[in-house]
Amino acid sequence: MRIAMLAPIAWRTPPRHYGPWELVTSLLTEALVARGVDVTLFATRDSVTAATLDGVVPAPYNDDPSIDAKVWEFRHLAHLFDQADRFDLIHNQADFPAHAFAGLVRTPIVTTIHGFSSDRILPMYAPYQDRVHYVAISDADRHPALRYAARIYHGIPIGDFPFDPVGSDDLLFFGRIHPDKGAAEAIAAARASGRALHLYGIVQDAGYHEREVAPAHDGATICYYGAVGGETRVRALGHARALLHLINFDEPFGLSVIEAMACGTPVIATRRGSMPELIEHGVTGFLVDDVAGAVAAIDRIGEIDRAAVRRAVIARFSVERMADDYLALYRQILGT
Repeated sequence: MRIAMLAPIAWRTPPRHYGPWELVTSLLTEALVARGVDVTLFATRDSVTAATLDGVVPAPYNDDPSIDAKVWEFRHLAHLFDQADRFDLIHNQADFPAHAFAGLVRTPIVTTIHGFSSDRILPMYAPYQDRVHYVAISDADRHPALRYAARIYHGIPIGDFPFDPVGSDDLLFFGRIHPDKGAAEAIAAARASGRALHLYGIVQDAGYHEREVAPAHDGATICYYGAVGGETRVRALGHARALLHLINFDEPFGLSVIEAMACGTPVIATRRGSMPELIEHGVTGFLVDDVAGAVAAIDRIGEIDRAAVRRAVIARFSVERMADDYLALYRQILGT
């Protein structure tokens, strides 16, 4: 089986700090290669993989301002589709632009929809659903106008997230600094509970950061550290009493949610989007409707067994399970 894996080019694959689509693409690619699948990864040329790397984009457009996103995205797509007949299947992780090429090749295409942003993108999805096999990353993110080949949850390498049986007394926010992700709500809940809060993530909305996060940062009870990776990231996810994920949108998934839970850290999340699919209320965390509910959940977090939180992630969200699910889909499509 020869698979062409099409990565986005916003960030390197895998990303150095932030880049959830690129991270999932990398995790799946490496797991498939470990299973003996012949994978060619089409990604930025600085990407790192055990697969065959093929790319024309010099660097991610979020890292290098000389890279015009639109120009290089279509150069990236053309480079793959010019050689589509070399592959048994193309797995598109880079959203709808690839669909423009779908009618020009005979190679089957799978598109993982990393979040259905709005009905405005339907014109690049609905007309192609007889040609492209769509994968939803949660049941909550399915659009009623589309047919899906499968729902496949993301998976993570559990071994990269060591279990912390104790955590700490402090709370954690881990995500983009943007109104959608609820940093302001996390700050309010932490203050009301009397606990310290550590915030990590890239600033995606500078105005929001200046209004809501920067004034709260005091270096003691509310601390913002920016984007982190590697051991610092893993330590932050595990060394917390709870992750506050008080989102203001219907999030299609939440990698930081399952990463924190893999470390044993329970999650307090707004009852929106995929959160009821990821979190078992009262077992791996709490689902809440507002800041007051989050404060009440913080008081109850001692009821959660951190070992049970980790076990739930091992059972449902491993990268091995994700790779097996995608392999089963590929074989179904190819009839093998």
